Amino acid sequence: MSGESRLGGRLLIVGSILASVLLVGAYLAAGGSTYEPEQVQDPCQPREWSDPQSLAQLANQFTNSALDGAACELGVSREALARALATEEGRERFRERYGIDDERLTKAIRAGLLRAVDDAEEAGALSPILATPLRATLQQIPLDQLIEIVNDAEGLLGDVDSFLGPAADLLEEFLP
Repeated sequence: MSGESRLGGRLLIVGSILASVLLVGAYLAAGGSTYEPEQVQDPCQPREWSDPQSLAQLANQFTNSALDGAACELGVSREALARALATEEGRERFRERYGIDDERLTKAIRAGLLRAVDDAEEAGALSPILATPLRATLQQIPLDQLIEIVNDAEGLLGDVDSFLGPAADLLEEFLP
């Protein structure tokens, strides 16, 4: 090997080391030496509802509100409850971990869904004409259907919105 090749190889190695040191220094300067997970929001604190522009946005806010309400009732995070409701196996692990039976879970999910209806109505995203019968319906349905509603709020809200169809606009004109 020639002297020029060795010098080029050494410069490449020194440059790589220098770049690595600079990268680590920048990472540390940006606070990379400590890691704290982001705090999850307290599910018992109300969330601000934005003005939903689509059924999907309304369903997302409705689901978050329902999960918050149920998680608050159970004393767990919304994220833990959402993972649990995704599958039957997840629900079983959740019940075992937190010692929650189906009766308590049913009551909490029902309370969460009722909170979501209240929040949607208060935000003006759900008509009182539809909110009242929806609350009555939620009081009667079993756990599996409650979970299905939480997991597919868009389907529920689409059904509720189409329930009265054009008559909903007409009826709202006569309400105070």
